[in-house]
Amino acid sequence: MRVTAFLDIPGQDNLPPLTRLEKYAFSENTFNRQIIARGLLDIFRDFSNNEEDFLMVMEIVVRLSEDAEPTVRTELMEQIPPIAIFLQENRSDFPVVLSEYLIPIVVRYLTDPNNQVRKSSQEVLLILLEQDLIFQHDIENKVCPILLQLSAPDSDDEYKAEAVSIICKMASMLSKSTVERLLLPRFCELCGDGKLFQVRKVCAANFGDICHAVGQEATEKFLIPKFFELCSDAVWGMRKACAECFTAVSHSSSPGVRRTQLSPLFIRLVSDPCRWVRQAAFQSLGPFISTFANPSRAGLYLREDGALNIRPLTQDFDSGFASGSPAPSSGGNTSPASLTSSAKPVQREPELPVEGTSAKTSNVPHIGSSSDGPAENPVESSVSAGAELTRLSPETSAFSKLSDNNDFPISSYPGSDSWACPGNSEDVFSHFLYWRTPLPDISKDLELLLSEAGPQEDYCSRPGVVHNNCVARSEIQKVLDSLQEHLMNDPDVQAQVQVLSAALRAAQLDSVNEPESKPTAGLNEVSISDPSSASDNQITLSASSSQNELFVARILQSTDPGEPRNGTSDHLETDQRQDPTLLEENESKLQDIIPQPLLDQYVSMTDPARAQTVDTDIAKHCAYSLPGVALTLGRQNWHCLKDTYETLASDVQWKVRRTLAFSIHELAVILGDQLTAADLVPIFNGFLKDLDEVRIGVLKHLYDFLKLLHEDKRRDYLYQLQEFVVTDNSRNWRFRYELAEQLILILELYSPSDVYDYLMHIALKLCADQVSEVRWISFKLVVAILQKFYSNSESALGLNFINELIIRFRHCSKWVGRQAFAFICQAVVSKECVPVDQFVEHLLPSLLSLASDPVPNVRVLLAKALRQMLLAKAYFRNAGNPHLEVIEETILALQSDRDQDVSFFAALEPKRRNIVDTAVLEKQN
Repeated sequence: MRVTAFLDIPGQDNLPPLTRLEKYAFSENTFNRQIIARGLLDIFRDFSNNEEDFLMVMEIVVRLSEDAEPTVRTELMEQIPPIAIFLQENRSDFPVVLSEYLIPIVVRYLTDPNNQVRKSSQEVLLILLEQDLIFQHDIENKVCPILLQLSAPDSDDEYKAEAVSIICKMASMLSKSTVERLLLPRFCELCGDGKLFQVRKVCAANFGDICHAVGQEATEKFLIPKFFELCSDAVWGMRKACAECFTAVSHSSSPGVRRTQLSPLFIRLVSDPCRWVRQAAFQSLGPFISTFANPSRAGLYLREDGALNIRPLTQDFDSGFASGSPAPSSGGNTSPASLTSSAKPVQREPELPVEGTSAKTSNVPHIGSSSDGPAENPVESSVSAGAELTRLSPETSAFSKLSDNNDFPISSYPGSDSWACPGNSEDVFSHFLYWRTPLPDISKDLELLLSEAGPQEDYCSRPGVVHNNCVARSEIQKVLDSLQEHLMNDPDVQAQVQVLSAALRAAQLDSVNEPESKPTAGLNEVSISDPSSASDNQITLSASSSQNELFVARILQSTDPGEPRNGTSDHLETDQRQDPTLLEENESKLQDIIPQPLLDQYVSMTDPARAQTVDTDIAKHCAYSLPGVALTLGRQNWHCLKDTYETLASDVQWKVRRTLAFSIHELAVILGDQLTAADLVPIFNGFLKDLDEVRIGVLKHLYDFLKLLHEDKRRDYLYQLQEFVVTDNSRNWRFRYELAEQLILILELYSPSDVYDYLMHIALKLCADQVSEVRWISFKLVVAILQKFYSNSESALGLNFINELIIRFRHCSKWVGRQAFAFICQAVVSKECVPVDQFVEHLLPSLLSLASDPVPNVRVLLAKALRQMLLAKAYFRNAGNPHLEVIEETILALQSDRDQDVSFFAALEPKRRNIVDTAVLEKQN
């Protein structure tokens, strides 16, 4: 019944409907005015056909919007969205009507003195914008001006806070140009509002949405400076809001800004004195790290449907170095990380300042390498490491140490101009320099070794002065010895050893054929600076082997630990020299995908002290985001997260282990089969024996994990699968239900003989479960097993299984088992998983014998199977079929059954005899 049905009562006051409407709309009774406001949509439907009546109704609406009673204004405002939709569908002049009558009401109510009316108008405005009912002209000339007025510095505090909230919410619904031109300046101004912290807090909470609305360029130009101010706000709630939206801001920033500006800023939030800020920052740390993801470096990408795919590193990434030209990049950026269709292009980072140059930056030759090993022509892709990354993790750059400690003007390296990459340099990192810490300092050992050579080599025994070839041979041999322990597991190290071995042989030949050279100043001072003194202060690089010699120079440079930059690093390097285990541990944490301090903070989330000082659930947050971090780093940097993952897998909180269990299959895709077998399978095995709350995570994706393993490794789990049948709580039937569903999928991973020896017994056990839901899904598993046998021409195994079903279910003492046999036979016919001759010979006689079963429920299911399934098959309807007569006799007997349900289903004609509708069958069952 319509709200305004009383207007249709004939003879009431002897007034026409419109006059009666006007009377009640302006009645002294508030209730009457509320009814009219609430029924405006019905009124428009009644009077929209006549233009004069429609205009009169519009005038009444405008006058009613000025009602003094707030409840009437609120009721009217709530009706505007449905009225606008109705007018859009039925009025050709909808834009004019909306602009002249309804939008002014909405805008005026934004300044209404009543709080409830304002809230209603704000909601209506956002609804109209979301449904694209307000046109651009009205947005720019009516909506935005009032919001700018309400958010002005001299505006009322309450209105200002509400206006900021609306601006932030509507930014995502407007065009980029509108937001940037009209709302962005005011938003930046409000971010620094020193009068009302609530305004700044709203800005901080919605900062990511504004960044997304205006795009990368405006974000970096206008918003990033304001974001820095908010992250340093004196009110901890502001900093906490910034930490929560940090990932969204990072998505709208370029890779260069993300690495050089946002990363240090995030480190500040992680170290904030307020616990709540640190808690929010650590929760956002994993998602923030994931914004550094780049398929061209990780070799993995997400499809639109969310599936994780493996993408081999692009050929351009490798061939760009060999060809001597910069690899192509997207969006004008220069990093090879942007070679694929990544959503976020990666820009090159600021280069290291060097001596001897007039510019602030200079190209420094680096060895570029792909995931498969060193590039063929690394000198063509020379670039400099990011200054910020070097500052944050000085141990990863050998060049910074050389320049800091030995004052070598790298720019004056002989031939450096020819090594420089033409055009913009590319942000390519060397696996030699950046994914492990420098090798130990061997200069003292070398001096001692040379001093023992005897008087005939007196020039080698003087402190700091050694022969060129003597230095080369001894130093190369030392490096070769230090690399031997990594030789078997690392293809990059193998390539290094090959280059160094060739260089060692060349140095030995030079020592025989060449005259003695001038002494050098010691290994710590091997200079690469001055071309005029190259023969005195550096290893000779021949033109024919310059590439290999450059490799040697890089590796030898990396052996110099340099001077510590501060007391902390001094202490760290001293400990590393004293403790090789600590050195090896730190080596395993190095990578070049993200700033090292971010990774250091992330792996520290497993520290028990963090749970006391930050958040008791910090380990759970770490576990939740670990697949995203692993995807960002790529499988080549799994060594950085391996220890963290193992620590989380053994965490005392089952919630942490449960989180890992639910994502281990995705991590297996990221790591690949080799790393999965080495590092994930032991943890997976531990989860199998864990609490049910943890095991369910493994079980839900059991098929997804097992299919990633090699066949021999996969067979190891055949025996362990039966352990899932036993649960901590027998009432946890959903666990067994999930097991049956997974086994249906797992059947394709094993051979018929393995299915018969292992999985078949689990299926039979589940078919006898106490919970009917588990039994019904298990019957489908039984049918799938039969289909597995016969589709692989294993008739003997199929026959043995059929005989087992007859024994266990047809002759079961419980009626539930005999009913299950009827359902299995029905499903077998439906799926056609057993040849017809096998079915009629082995299953049909036992099925028809159920007609004399004493339990009506068994006979009901038999009637359904015969009437709706068997007779729907052309084979059984064939007049020449010898089994048709027996089936019809059984059906006649069931039609005269004393139980009404049995006789009903036996007499029920199938809707379509010639088509088997398996979907209907499943619904009926």
